[in-house]
Amino acid sequence: MAYIASIGFFDGVHLGHLSLVQQLQAKAQTLDQDTMLITFTHHPLTQIQGHSPQLLLTHDERLARLETLGIDRIIELDFPSVYRLTAKAFMNLLHEQYQVDALLMGYDHHFGSDRLCEIEDYQAAGQQVGVQVYLAQQADAGAISSTLIRHRLREGNIADANRFLGYAYTLTGTVVHGQHIGTSIGFPTANLAIPAAKLIPQAGVYAAKVNQRKALVNIGHNPTFGEHQPLSVEVHIPDFCGDLYGQTLSVELLRYLRADQHYPTPQDLINQIHRDIKQL
Repeated sequence: MAYIASIGFFDGVHLGHLSLVQQLQAKAQTLDQDTMLITFTHHPLTQIQGHSPQLLLTHDERLARLETLGIDRIIELDFPSVYRLTAKAFMNLLHEQYQVDALLMGYDHHFGSDRLCEIEDYQAAGQQVGVQVYLAQQADAGAISSTLIRHRLREGNIADANRFLGYAYTLTGTVVHGQHIGTSIGFPTANLAIPAAKLIPQAGVYAAKVNQRKALVNIGHNPTFGEHQPLSVEVHIPDFCGDLYGQTLSVELLRYLRADQHYPTPQDLINQIHRDIKQL
């Protein structure tokens, strides 16, 4: 069994990644080979810089999305065990251990401790170990990167982030007890405990969807009720009655409605929430 592979961390599994996968599948048909994606258990920057960026997808979310793409085989490598390898040595490992005979590189991707720059250098190194190297084209949508999407989310630009992802950015967490502020003003909320590695977007109020039901999400510090409130992700589902504590909710963020802000009185906040709900 021979494979053509592409390498990446694939955080977000966004439209740029999907373009690479489509090109990988097309090239595999031409070469009569199976497809493989090679990814890593942890973000490479954890090893290189000592810390990882906040992630668009948790480990399990990322693998689940990759597994929907119709790839024949997905391999996770331990980055610390391979990051000191030269490009040639890494390709030799892929060839010898995983039957990789061809490699499709992303248009802006680089690997190997020897820091090769040009595709011709990778092709020459690959040829020495029996790996044909090809260069993918940039996605039709332009230069899309996980870093760009993180910037958009931190700005609260959920529209651009969702457009680049190709799906609605989703926060998944366990419903835990909060300060019950929403309940006290007539808008009960599910307070989500989000995994620490997951990027939480810009504070504010978002139109969202939970299991096909319209929802309002507040990300922020509840400034109307005092300074130094902890950051929370609270989900209000209009007309929902029930106990969600301990359950896992996935919330799709659709539109940014307004900033997280202080209101002079709780009644002013209540009036604003009524206006927010009308925008769902």
